[in-house]
Amino acid sequence: MDKLIPDPPYKPDSMFNVSLDKNIESLLAHACESLASANVLASDFATYLSGSQRSTAMAIAQVVMLAQLAVNRALDIVDPQD
Repeated sequence: MDKLIPDPPYKPDSMFNVSLDKNIESLLAHACESLASANVLASDFATYLSGSQRSTAMAIAQVVMLAQLAVNRALDIVDPQD
């Protein structure tokens, strides 16, 4: 059977690269902030919807929140704040 999806390009686009000198704590903190923003965006967007579209937007917000919790836990492991 022929492949329907081509292989990804071997050379990644350099338009959006993460600096190689960033440490894991900084990367996790930025990911956490980005996920928090995405959660607010999805929740706010859901207020303008109804029915199944609202449920879908709320489900997206919940998945983002769960990812944020996982990133927060990873950040706690990397840099415990006792």
